Amino acid sequence: MTTTDRAFPSLAGLAARPQAPTDDSGAPKIESIGLNFYYGHTQALRDISVKLTRNVVTAFIGPSGCGKSTFLRTLNRMNDIIPSARVDGRVLIDGVDIYAGGDVVALRRRVGMVFQKSNPFPKSIFENVAYGLRINRMVGSSSELAGRVEESLKQAALWTEVKDRLQTSALALSGGQQQRLCIARALAVRPDILLMDEPASALDPIATQRIEELVYDLKKDYTIVIVTHNMQQAARVSDYTAFFWLGKLVEFDRTEKLFTAPAEQLTEDYVTGRFG
Repeated sequence: MTTTDRAFPSLAGLAARPQAPTDDSGAPKIESIGLNFYYGHTQALRDISVKLTRNVVTAFIGPSGCGKSTFLRTLNRMNDIIPSARVDGRVLIDGVDIYAGGDVVALRRRVGMVFQKSNPFPKSIFENVAYGLRINRMVGSSSELAGRVEESLKQAALWTEVKDRLQTSALALSGGQQQRLCIARALAVRPDILLMDEPASALDPIATQRIEELVYDLKKDYTIVIVTHNMQQAARVSDYTAFFWLGKLVEFDRTEKLFTAPAEQLTEDYVTGRFG
């Protein structure tokens, strides 16, 4: 029996939307070279080498504990806050090794992150989006600040829903709206890259669809990396997919190929539901 004869997650998303052309030539936006990561004496990532293309969506899939979220967090040094964490190898963004020194705060402005659980601040909708702009002193006037907040909320497909209540508490928003607000907050500082760690896992199907549509639209302006347990979601939103298993990168390829004709037996077993 061939791979394509097996029961796969729905790939309707691949057929329903025209796939934007991707540029495999030239320098990658993100590259890891021989990356190993340790929590104390426990090795969580093993020799990860991969190149991620700019202005596309790359999905990381694999069972719980396989290292996909750990790897995502190495891309903006979020793991630095863990006292026992240690990294060997290199991570390049636009050809520059982010572990060779440099300003971590500036790095995280360039590489924004959206977490699994929405985490709006107990402030107004406006102040949530304005927060990063204020603390980084990125705007000079109140009118410029208001313009950047509006721009970010529009990018996050939230402006029309909240434009008349910007001064109300962000905590009054629905779960899906709160997650889009967190995306707007990340976009306000105009990053190059957006990392998303299971951004729709706690949302209902309608809110999930809104987030997926947003991800698809945002790749025109951003390089996006998304961790997901949902293989249907990976098929719908991503151009490339990386499959992780026990801290190793088993396979990385265009999403359609990885799901329909994987090169590795372990990948085939996972995407056909034999385990995971």
